[in-house]
Amino acid sequence: MLGNFVTGVSILAPAGMLPELSQEFGVSIHEAGLLITFGAVVLCIASPLSAWLTSRVDRRLLLSISVAVMAAAQFASMLAPNYATLLTIRLVMLSVAALFTPQAAGTAAMMVPPEKRGSTMSYVFLGWSLALAIGLPLIAYVASHIGWRVAYSGIGVIALLNLAMLVSRIPGGLVGAPVELRTWADLARNPLIVLLIIITVLQTSGQFVVFTYLGPLFAKLGGSAQLAIVAFGIYGVTGFIGNVIASRIVDSWGAYRTSLLAISMLLVGIAVWALGAGVVPVMLASMVPWGMAFSSANSMQQVRLAGAAPAFASATVSLNTSGLYIGQAIGSGIGGVLFAREMYYAVGYVGVVFLVLAVIAVVLSRR
Repeated sequence: MLGNFVTGVSILAPAGMLPELSQEFGVSIHEAGLLITFGAVVLCIASPLSAWLTSRVDRRLLLSISVAVMAAAQFASMLAPNYATLLTIRLVMLSVAALFTPQAAGTAAMMVPPEKRGSTMSYVFLGWSLALAIGLPLIAYVASHIGWRVAYSGIGVIALLNLAMLVSRIPGGLVGAPVELRTWADLARNPLIVLLIIITVLQTSGQFVVFTYLGPLFAKLGGSAQLAIVAFGIYGVTGFIGNVIASRIVDSWGAYRTSLLAISMLLVGIAVWALGAGVVPVMLASMVPWGMAFSSANSMQQVRLAGAAPAFASATVSLNTSGLYIGQAIGSGIGGVLFAREMYYAVGYVGVVFLVLAVIAVVLSRR
């Protein structure tokens, strides 16, 4: 769980410090946002590739190496002299960090009986909720009041703590089913798995059209980028609560019903943002249903994928993780274009279109 926290803040950190990075390196907000867009492209390629290349590697060693690289990259980012160096460090780090979330899910699936898999995996993914509830608001605050370099150093310290815990607490000898080239072909022929990945891409694209540029959007539509710190806090705290609730009800409700509820709430949240853009209380209120559903929606996708092919949980979850990062790339790319063209109000409505398609796809996935 703590490793997912480190992974989450490492991936999302630029979203909390776009204005500071833009000012420090003399680049536009759109160019600073490419740290997320380009990073997402690397992640979506590296996630299934790493699952294939490392399927026979001991999970404790694999997870520890991933976190060690993330820790080193945070300290290197702290010292980055220019934008190009920061981008290079980030892309190298993410090529390795891509393996953590799917391999953590696969490790958890191997450590518990099938009837506990849903609640256990939801618990592991609470790390992402905590990254949003605590990590991202704190990064935004530290970056704006103390400095973005200090924010990076703080992430590095937490990563080192996590490394020590992984080495000392994860049992050795855990190795999943070998992932071969034919595994991907078999998974690609499974219509449920393909549809679940499409759902992930759609719902993530819809969110990241807005989420990537939340701070600058508040500056343009609400009068102050500092409001984004409050928004990140609401989003993260409600995300943590939502994931806790999901982990409690999934074993009785089932992953499908829980997933439909979560993605429907995402649609409500983005719709409230779109309709209330320019009205600060409404913009902040949209963070409640949106935040409640963000992490739990992803957790339910992971649970459904693990149930569709339990022996290859690390492979299917890595595909879902790639879907997340494809969605981040699509959403942040579209959001960046709209922001650069000063189409601030259109951002929310584009997000709504993606989420409507995601809800339709969830309903179709029931069969």
